Amino acid sequence: MTKHQKRLAVPNSWPVERKEETYTTKAAAGPHGEAGVPLLIVLRDVLGYADSKKETRYALEQDSVLVNGKAVSDERRPIGMFDILAFREREEYYRVFPDEGGRLSLTPIDAESAGSKLGKIVEKTQVPGGDTQLTLHDGQTLLVEDATAYDGNDSIVVANDSDEIVAHFTYEEGALVTAVSGAHAGRIGTIDEIQVTPGSSPNNVLIEAAEGEDRFETIEEYVVVIDENFTDGDAGDAGDAEGDVDADEPEADADAGGDDE
Repeated sequence: MTKHQKRLAVPNSWPVERKEETYTTKAAAGPHGEAGVPLLIVLRDVLGYADSKKETRYALEQDSVLVNGKAVSDERRPIGMFDILAFREREEYYRVFPDEGGRLSLTPIDAESAGSKLGKIVEKTQVPGGDTQLTLHDGQTLLVEDATAYDGNDSIVVANDSDEIVAHFTYEEGALVTAVSGAHAGRIGTIDEIQVTPGSSPNNVLIEAAEGEDRFETIEEYVVVIDENFTDGDAGDAGDAEGDVDADEPEADADAGGDDE
């Protein structure tokens, strides 16, 4: 099975220039499905912390790169929405967040904020024993005892070290949300109205944007409830200097033969 991905066919959220080279690295199986961006691309092409796949592998072997609190050794590990990246030696921390173009971007956060990550509940099922299993947008599953406390489309904040739920944000009118896909990806506002659509069509969500911006409409699937920290910035001034994932053009390895792996 090939480990390469044609650039022209990558999802819109991927931070790659489609016409720079023919191929790019293919993400391994894992969280976020096809939308997951290989860690190699983030470290080499976005942050510039490595010049090649070889350097990236060496860095990962030092257990100094953490994703959601866990050391990662696979350079093709998918990185996606709301993941937390931590660099021990640099003492740098980032949250993955969609920008207004729908591409994933890196927002600097502080060490305390890096201890947990946000997840949208996409499925809630009963399991043997009476507990309820919550499935999050990135595939993570959690068991909870109180089935009535959580509903689909709610968001929860999960501690990286213990998988404990430390905060819960209800999907309801008045909630602060961001659009993570579609024409309004990256925009933030409060839910003005949830329009339930009969049949199999997705529900519509009317969102009141920040002052001076037009309200907008999107579908329920594209909306994620967030907390004020996502708008205020978690790391002081660094929160205003959001690092756009597509800021740097990818560099191909000298021995890649037109493939930027």
